Amino acid sequence: MWHLDFGLHTGKTFQPLDFVFWDIPLFSKCGHWHNKVLRGGTGPTSDTGWGCMLRCGQMIFAQALVCRHLGRDWRWTQQKRQPDSYFSVLNAFIDRKDSYYSIHQIAQMGVGEGKSIGQWYGPNTVAQVLKKLAVFDTWSALAVHIAMDNTVVMEEIRRLCRSSLPCVGAAAFPADSEWHCNGFPAGTEVTNRLAPWRPLVLLIPLRLGLTDINEAYVETLKRCFMMPQSLGVIGGKPNSAHYFIGYVGEELIYLDPHTTQPAVEPTDSCFIPDESFHCQHPPCRMSIAELDPSIAVGFFCKTEDDFNDWCQQVKKLSLLGGALPMFELVEQQPSHLACPDVLNLSLDSSDVERLERFFDSEDEDFEILSL
Repeated sequence: MWHLDFGLHTGKTFQPLDFVFWDIPLFSKCGHWHNKVLRGGTGPTSDTGWGCMLRCGQMIFAQALVCRHLGRDWRWTQQKRQPDSYFSVLNAFIDRKDSYYSIHQIAQMGVGEGKSIGQWYGPNTVAQVLKKLAVFDTWSALAVHIAMDNTVVMEEIRRLCRSSLPCVGAAAFPADSEWHCNGFPAGTEVTNRLAPWRPLVLLIPLRLGLTDINEAYVETLKRCFMMPQSLGVIGGKPNSAHYFIGYVGEELIYLDPHTTQPAVEPTDSCFIPDESFHCQHPPCRMSIAELDPSIAVGFFCKTEDDFNDWCQQVKKLSLLGGALPMFELVEQQPSHLACPDVLNLSLDSSDVERLERFFDSEDEDFEILSL
């Protein structure tokens, strides 16, 4: 059995009592549960029936933020005091319109991707939306790259991770961010040198077959879960999206976002009741053969060494006998592909204006589009 970055291997024996996911910040809306009541506005008051892929996108991105701010070895323990950065991560996903990765922000930004509010997203669409939202999260200072056409270009990623943070009007979160807009840590004298490496979130949308997953990709998919940089996989079809975090034998281990419960509300003292944000029960399992072929694979590389190590592991996948690589890793952009968005950071003016307006915390001014 393999689970994300732990490389937890127990052969084919699955022991539910020992398999609790302390490491994943599975808050109520982007963990094992979803469909929180939307706060503010006159539109839908729940994402029941349409928000499962949005919640899966929150889950995989929440795992990235935990790796970024708390580290891969961090574990959530009930009734144990957590660091301030933990609550900052929670605040980034809570169901409020002024949270960076809230259901409100994802749904609204999705309009720019051609998705009306209430319409189901595929893995690629939710990845594109999260990339745009991450630009405003200057606290995390993430470099988000979406590898299209089944091709990962190393040169593009290195350029992206060494680039300066884009300066946008939205306020940093939290206010005492360790990063400035130029991509350097606070207090650093800026000279004509490369910016430090920004932590990379790499999302790779894939289609591994026409209607069913091609068996030739199964072994490669398993090996991706075994990489220490793995964030897992999001995938599924309308009304059936899941967050896959590992495998055991020929079965995938996943978190199911199809349970409805009320949105978590911070108290007057700003305390966040976080028990329901975490998975405290064994996850679900399904046969790999039942996986919908439309997925997005995620990886997190905090340092350049992490990225170089990931590249070496991907290259080794090509040596697997009888298995097909799910994507191609190349040094430079192939000439037959269209010119990519090299920095993978671009926002048009409407995106910036919309996000600056919706990060305003006054709920009475917020309106989510009606269905």
